[in-house]
Amino acid sequence: MNNDNAIGFGIGLIAGAIIGGVMALLYAPQSGKKTQKLIKDKVTEFVDEVVDTVKEETGGVIDTVEEAVSEAGRKGKAVVKAIKS
Repeated sequence: MNNDNAIGFGIGLIAGAIIGGVMALLYAPQSGKKTQKLIKDKVTEFVDEVVDTVKEETGGVIDTVEEAVSEAGRKGKAVVKAIKS
């Protein structure tokens, strides 16, 4: 997924969650306590989804950085070894 698609997806996800939450509040035939619990559950679910999405998106970046650092370390050791020889 390229960066533009990921940003668009994230914006759409947030907008959909907000619109859905507002609609749920407007049409909820429940008491205040039930509505509060519903809001809490939905917000928790939404935050968990966002956290999972962020972890997925940043996981590739972290892997790339780890590989670059590892490669730099190998090259640095090779240079030090060459200099000592």
